[in-house]
Amino acid sequence: MNTEETKVIAFYLPQFHPIQENDDWWGKGFTEWTNVAKAKPLYRHHYQPNIPSDLGFYDLRLHEVREAQAELAKEAGVSAFCYWHYWFGDGKQLLEKPLQNVIKTGKPEFPFCLAWANHTWQKKSWNPDVSRLSKQNLMIQTYPNKEDVDNHFNTMLPAFKDERYFRIQDKLVFVIYDYEDIPDLNYFIDRWQELAKENGLPGFYFIAHIIRLEDINNLSIQKMDSINLHTLGKSFNESKYHRLLSWILNRPLGVISYSKAMRKWENEIIKEEKIFPTIYPNWDTTPRIGSLGQVLQNSSPVLFKKHVKRILKMINHKSKDNKVIFLKSWNEWAEGNYMEPDLKFGKGYIKALKESLDENNNKL
Repeated sequence: MNTEETKVIAFYLPQFHPIQENDDWWGKGFTEWTNVAKAKPLYRHHYQPNIPSDLGFYDLRLHEVREAQAELAKEAGVSAFCYWHYWFGDGKQLLEKPLQNVIKTGKPEFPFCLAWANHTWQKKSWNPDVSRLSKQNLMIQTYPNKEDVDNHFNTMLPAFKDERYFRIQDKLVFVIYDYEDIPDLNYFIDRWQELAKENGLPGFYFIAHIIRLEDINNLSIQKMDSINLHTLGKSFNESKYHRLLSWILNRPLGVISYSKAMRKWENEIIKEEKIFPTIYPNWDTTPRIGSLGQVLQNSSPVLFKKHVKRILKMINHKSKDNKVIFLKSWNEWAEGNYMEPDLKFGKGYIKALKESLDENNNKL
């Protein structure tokens, strides 16, 4: 039995290149690297900044970078990248250029799928220097009309037709970040399935990305094919008072040891066939949101390997199509949530994931 038996889908942030909107909001040339590079320790033993090694402060407009990322992902045993996709309605997209270039060039030869990040962008979510009291919106998520549902599909059709597009049960994987925000989810699903058939496609495999366990039985997601469970927030259990104190003291209080937190991700619910768990190599959102950030303290490749092996053990009984794990994330550097090599651990997380998959499969 080989490492491909368990499919690992890695969320991928296509942000690391200049765009006009970021120039207007933050100053010319702003990318996530700006926050990463200027991050500082906010308490004793807080490791910051996290600096990339092998790939450096890359620009995703360069095909050499995207090729190198794919090679590292293969080395780690990752099955596909899941690009965060931003469609705000009325044809408005952001950060679309990396994927467009992947489709245009046909490279890298590595599977991919899409996750629709259908949420409003708030100014305070992207820069630690912005007041946490700010409610200013940068981009508002909208769902204008039924015509927009068709336009959304047709705009992304080149991606859906790409032979590299990742499938489950021979259907195109499409993750929805906030299923509750879509006014008529059933119409959206039915219409896209209809459009897929009209265009000679096999149809979609829709996955709901949920953060609350109680939503698993929500009737509004009955038409979804499966659920990706993202329960990292459960690790911190912060009250509003707790977060207010963090802000006043300018010190993150949402700090928990990785070794303690990872046990909270091993919920028995992930043993169910249609529940796809998430694995986390690390987490530190202080570069992006400052003292209100949350930190998994003392994360390491050794602990990550233990975490992955435990999750794999819990899903080994599943049917082949449902042996799916989401990796959060491949390159969310400003959230301290990445697999790519850094100055501290090098390829440590990449090796840890690969070893976990190999050792698990050797036991089966």
